[in-house]
Amino acid sequence: MNNTLAILGATGSVGLQALEVARARKHNVDFISAGRNSALAERIAREFKPTAVAMADLRAANELKFRLRDTSVRIYAGESGICEGVKQSKADTVINAILGSAGLSPTLSVIDSGKRLALANKESLVIAGEIVMSRAREKGVEIIPVDSEHSAIFQSLKAGNRSEVKKLILTASGGPFYGKSRAELERITVADTLAHPTWKMGKKITVDSATLMNKGFEIIEAAHLFSISPDKIDVVIHRESILHSAVEYVDNSIIGEFSVPDMRMCVQYAIDYPNRLEGIGAPLDLVALGKMTFARPDTDAFPLLQMAKRAFFEGGGCPAVLNAADEVAVEAFLAGKISFTDIARVVIKTYELLHGARYARTPEEIVASDREARKVAKEYTK
Repeated sequence: MNNTLAILGATGSVGLQALEVARARKHNVDFISAGRNSALAERIAREFKPTAVAMADLRAANELKFRLRDTSVRIYAGESGICEGVKQSKADTVINAILGSAGLSPTLSVIDSGKRLALANKESLVIAGEIVMSRAREKGVEIIPVDSEHSAIFQSLKAGNRSEVKKLILTASGGPFYGKSRAELERITVADTLAHPTWKMGKKITVDSATLMNKGFEIIEAAHLFSISPDKIDVVIHRESILHSAVEYVDNSIIGEFSVPDMRMCVQYAIDYPNRLEGIGAPLDLVALGKMTFARPDTDAFPLLQMAKRAFFEGGGCPAVLNAADEVAVEAFLAGKISFTDIARVVIKTYELLHGARYARTPEEIVASDREARKVAKEYTK
């Protein structure tokens, strides 16, 4: 079954895997967006022949316009260009794989356009979950999660009624530093951090996985997606990354989704839902796997996991502050300006200072909280 897709963030890790699915399944790609990589955007455009391409960066958009001057592809620029491309697209499903808070406006544009949203941009729900979910209900738009954990929960919820759910179980690989003490983490390098044991991801998400901030964001995302309190969401370290998450029901049955760690399967499920078609990924061999292990996370060595729950309950712009401070801190760490353990210090200090963000309610106020947090976090990273 062929679908028409739009892929936002097409040059990133998840975006490229979405393109692999489109290539293998012969889906049409009507619209793509990218950040600054005009050379890769050109290669994608020439292969998939979309109607339009949007570049977040204005200079990159001009470069792409020159590169594709022999084609009829329309070129859009900036956030407004991405949103316009979404509006004009004929896609059945839009995959939002944009990294960071930049994905929020495109998420809202997809919802306003009435198209199905395959959501890989967790920040949309982290910083403005109430707004996004309310808008989706108002417009009657389906949001199908692409994150492996939330895809697993989405699938596992088909086994019972929502009123029968006892809790959600989010699994985490534990990252490359599982078992290390806070003192040992002081000596961690960037190269150490980017060596994730299981998943192939972009640098930002890989660092967030190492600090467990990513899992904290996933708690907030799951709370909004599935209308459940974070108090009913447990995080369990599962090094093998085979059980991608699960749902525990009131009868104490646990229903989970098992598969090899391959984001393409999550993308494919979001495109094909409610159908299941032959997968392009490898099958899971349980005998070869042999065993699976589970453990509790160390919230002393990795304090950002608990900060996420606090931000959710304090509400308003607090999750936006948490996300913005983390983006700034991770960027500083990757640039060699701060240490690995400084990431948590910067995030927590920024959050503590901007406690007034809890009163933010509108999208404009949340964006203002985001901007203020970036300003404060940058001062701390110095």
